[in-house]
Amino acid sequence: MKITFLYLKNQVLCYTTHMQTLITYFTQSSYTNYATLVKPTWAPPSWIFGPVWSVLYLMIFVSFGTVFLRTFTGTVATRLPFMVALPFIINIIANLLFTPIQFGLQNLPLASIDILIVLGTLVWAMIAVYPHMRWVTYIQIPYLLWVSFATVLQLTITFMNR
Repeated sequence: MKITFLYLKNQVLCYTTHMQTLITYFTQSSYTNYATLVKPTWAPPSWIFGPVWSVLYLMIFVSFGTVFLRTFTGTVATRLPFMVALPFIINIIANLLFTPIQFGLQNLPLASIDILIVLGTLVWAMIAVYPHMRWVTYIQIPYLLWVSFATVLQLTITFMNR
């Protein structure tokens, strides 16, 4: 079976939607626990996270999908080395694990480690892909800014609630 971009896009979109639905289902009652945590005065209101992540996930889908497509289905001339895709793979796994860790397990130290992995692999991914597809690096800048802010926020909340 020949894997086309449309097929891959649909598979990734379905998988991501199902994963986020399952994560939300199993962690929705735990959001009340998050509301009881001590947070810094500069913490954004909770309603902002949904719209921001919706935009970021769209950008992640396009850029990560392109990297995965070029790594796993590209011709020999256009194929990316697996080591370019590796930080993207680790990043998306760590990103999807954050919500169950933070809201399901309610484990602030583990969530802090996870978001540091998200931030570190994002920087690694941007550096790794830059020589091959600069636009993918540039499209990650809003994601990098948000994850940097979220990392500082998570570390602060973890410290304040120790």
